[in-house]
Amino acid sequence: MRVTLTGHAGLLFENGRVTALVDPHLTDGFRDILLSATPDVILLTHAHPGHFDEETLKCFAGRGITVLASRSAYEALATFGAGFNRVLLAPHSVYSVGGVTFYSVKAEHNDPTAVGFILDDTDKTYYVSGDTLYNFDVIDDVLDLVEDGVDYAFLPISGSGCVMNAKDAADLAYEIGAGYAVPVHYDAHSAADFDFEDAMIIPFGVPTEL
Repeated sequence: MRVTLTGHAGLLFENGRVTALVDPHLTDGFRDILLSATPDVILLTHAHPGHFDEETLKCFAGRGITVLASRSAYEALATFGAGFNRVLLAPHSVYSVGGVTFYSVKAEHNDPTAVGFILDDTDKTYYVSGDTLYNFDVIDDVLDLVEDGVDYAFLPISGSGCVMNAKDAADLAYEIGAGYAVPVHYDAHSAADFDFEDAMIIPFGVPTEL
C-alpha cells in the first residue's frame, strides 16, 4: 500500500485497485496531491475542522464517490447536498470496496459519534484512529478485529483537546500490538516526542510504500 500524509491528519491510501482518502483537507502545500487524487472512497472520522472540510469535499462532489462517515460527518455532508454515495458508519460497521475491507471502530473524543477505521487489503492492516484519547474500549475494539495486532497504526500525538499526547499514543500503539506506528496531527509537537520503538516518521507529502 502506498500512503501519503496530506497535512494535519489527512491520509491518502493507494494500492493500484483502490484509492482512499481519510479526512481530506486542502492544506497549503498539499492541494495538488489531493486534487490530483481520484478516490474510490473517502473516510470521515468526524465533523470537526481539519477533518471535515467543505471546500475539499466539494472538489469531489458529483462523482458518486462512496463516503464512509461517522454520524456527525454524515449529517454535515448532507447539509450542502454534495453528490456522494453517503454511508453512515458506527463502530463495528463494515464496508468493502475493490477488495479492501473498511472497519469502523470506537474513538474517544468530544464528538461522541467519532470513529476510527481499520483498512484491510488482505495483505496488511492499517489502523487510523482519528482524534481519540487513550481508552481501554478503543483498544479492545481494535483487538477484537485484529487479534494479533495491526501492521501499521496512524495515531495523533498533539495532546490538544480530546486527542492523545505522544506518550499516550505510544502506549496505545504497544497495547494494540502495532507493528509500526506513524504519528500524525502534531502541529504543536515534534514527531521526535513519539517514543515508540517501531515508530515511522513519514514526511508530509511524500508517498511511502508500507
